[in-house]
Amino acid sequence: MTTAFLRTVILYVALMVGLRLMGKRQIGELEPSELVLTLIIADLAAVPMQDFGIPLINGLLPIAVMLSLSLLFSFFSLKSIRFRGLLCGRPAIIIREGKPMQRAMAKNRFTVDELFEELRTQGVTDISSVKYAILETNGELSVLPYPDPAPSPPTLPMLVINDGRVIQHNLKSSGHDVSWLMKQLKKQRLSSPRQVFLMTVDEEGAILCIPKEARR
Repeated sequence: MTTAFLRTVILYVALMVGLRLMGKRQIGELEPSELVLTLIIADLAAVPMQDFGIPLINGLLPIAVMLSLSLLFSFFSLKSIRFRGLLCGRPAIIIREGKPMQRAMAKNRFTVDELFEELRTQGVTDISSVKYAILETNGELSVLPYPDPAPSPPTLPMLVINDGRVIQHNLKSSGHDVSWLMKQLKKQRLSSPRQVFLMTVDEEGAILCIPKEARR
C-alpha cells in the first residue's frame, strides 16, 4: 500500500511539473502537438501507476524525454516562424467579408453545419455580418463582425441548401416549398441546388445564396 501511494505521488508531481512547464492553457486551447503530448504522457504515467512490477524509472524516463522534446520544440517555435507553422499549422480564413471561403473550408474539413454552429455559439446569426472568421490552430473559430452602429434585432436564418443538398425539413419550416426555391435560384441565374454552396432564409424573408466556387 505504501509503495503504491509513493509511486502515485511521485508520478503525479512529475506530471504537474511537466504540465506547468508547458504553460498555462486549458484543454481547448492546446495546440495539436500539445494535445498529443498530453495524451501520451497520461498513458505513460498510467502503466507504472497500475503495474508495480515495472520499475518507476521506466515511467519517469519517457515522460522526461517527451517533456524535453516539447520544450525544445517550443524553443525552436519561438525562434522560427517557419518551424512553428510546420509544427502547429497556420490559421485559416474561413469567412472573408461575409462570404465563406469554400477551398479553405474543404482543406480544413470544416463543414457548413459546423460553421453555422460556431457562429451561433458566438451570437452571430447572419453570416453576411461577419467581416472575418478565422479558424485558429487550436480549432477555435475567431469571429470578427462588421462594426454596426445601430444593430437590428437578430433573426434566425434557416439553412435550406447545404453544399448542394436541399434540407427539406428546413425548407418546409420556413414556410416555403421546392417551387419557391427554384424561383429563387432562377433569380440568382442558377438552375439546380447542386450549384449552391449554401442558402439561407430568415424570419423576415431575407435570402442569402452563395454559389459553389468553380473547381480548379
